[in-house]
Amino acid sequence: QVQLVESGGGLVQAGGSLRLSCAASGRTFSTYAMGWFRQAPGKEREFVASVSWSAGIIYYADSVKGRFTISRDNAKNTVYLEMNSLKPEDTAVYYCAADLNPLDVRVRISRVDYWGKGTLVTVSS
Repeated sequence: QVQLVESGGGLVQAGGSLRLSCAASGRTFSTYAMGWFRQAPGKEREFVASVSWSAGIIYYADSVKGRFTISRDNAKNTVYLEMNSLKPEDTAVYYCAADLNPLDVRVRISRVDYWGKGTLVTVSS
C-alpha cells in the first residue's frame, strides 16, 4: 500500500507560479517512479510529468515543457511539481501517481498503481 497526499494548489493569476508537493508513505519511496497528471473540467485525465526512481529519467507533456519542472527528494519521500508561467488552460485538479513496477521509468496512466486525491489549481486570466 502507498498513500499519496498532494498539497500546494490554489488560485493564481496567469503568468504566476505554484509549487505542488506530494508526500508518499507506505513503501520504500526510492524504488518506484512518480508522476503528475491533471484533469480539467469535462476532460479526461492527462499526463503532465514523470520522474524515475533515481530522478535520472524525466518526461514532460509537450504542453508544459519549458514551464514545469518535476523533481523528487527521496530522503523526504516527496515529489514536487514547480509550475511557472501558468496559463488559464493549466486550470485542473492535479494528481500525483505512483507506479511500483521497478522496470517502469515513465509513469503512464494505464500503469499507475496508486493515486493521490488531487489538489486544485486555478489560473485566472
